[in-house]
Amino acid sequence: MGLDPEMELKSTHRVDPFEVIADPTRRRLIELLAEGERPAGELVAHFDVSFSAISQQLRILSEASFVESRREGRRQVYRLQPESLDPVAHWLTLYARNFWQKKLHKLGGVLRRMKDEA
Repeated sequence: MGLDPEMELKSTHRVDPFEVIADPTRRRLIELLAEGERPAGELVAHFDVSFSAISQQLRILSEASFVESRREGRRQVYRLQPESLDPVAHWLTLYARNFWQKKLHKLGGVLRRMKDEA
């Protein structure tokens, strides 16, 4: 089975999740929201950038379905959509499995040669 996660991801998602998580600010927002939902103002406090800069990153995350938000009075509260990370986790699992299978196969060959030489 060939490992072509890019094709698989693009066929099932309108936004490439790797592009979304490529930005360090968005990754940090995801980390913060993984701890639980938070209002935008609380999220901004974790960065040395303007509210509008964080708002833009939250909008990108929202458009990519990584987060959802709701109004709570005057505040906008954000929550992570953990299933949005499933394609990334799936790709990493496939990659890791493929990587380790190759390494273990090579190790098996080395061990067989060592046994034959003994």
